[in-house]
Amino acid sequence: MPQYVVRQLKDPGSNGLQQAQSHYEALQQDIHEKGYVQFGFFVGLFGLASNEFYLVTIGEDATDAIDQVLAGYGLDVKEHFLLAPTARPTVHEPLAKPGICVFRWFDVENKNVAQMADLSRQAWVTFESEFDCEPIALFAESDRTPDRGKMLLITWYRDLSVWEASRNPPNEARENFAKRHAMTIEAKPIATRLYLPGAAT
Repeated sequence: MPQYVVRQLKDPGSNGLQQAQSHYEALQQDIHEKGYVQFGFFVGLFGLASNEFYLVTIGEDATDAIDQVLAGYGLDVKEHFLLAPTARPTVHEPLAKPGICVFRWFDVENKNVAQMADLSRQAWVTFESEFDCEPIALFAESDRTPDRGKMLLITWYRDLSVWEASRNPPNEARENFAKRHAMTIEAKPIATRLYLPGAAT
């Protein structure tokens, strides 16, 4: 099973992401040459500073190789998480669909990870049929030996109006989401946009 690494990055030399975006293709190539796949480059809308973004990579193990590449571009790693897929994704390839991606971080008891993944899987059946959205990933920390850990849900929405409408999901989905919420210690959503050079924004 591939390992995913989510890094929250900061460009300390800028108040925005112009420099990181201008080096996007070179950075993507450098990541590929180190043997990793870039799952996505996510620019913050709400919840991240103007000079911060998420970089999600796929690889079989975690090394310092990508951190060294990032340092070469003047980017600081604020946080990083080693994650494993649960219910999704089942295909491990870069994201390519423009839209809003909401990162929802859950603090959980690791003993509940499997049940929370199953509740999510059941809820998505009616949730996805009702809205123009797609839960693209539900991760848990790779190391689940501690009592508590984190899960990360990344959901794609066509735009923020879809996200707002989806706050009122169908009854079946709502019931499963409520059960999942009951097992959540706390949750933190952060809205981002998948950065794709040349795509309409």
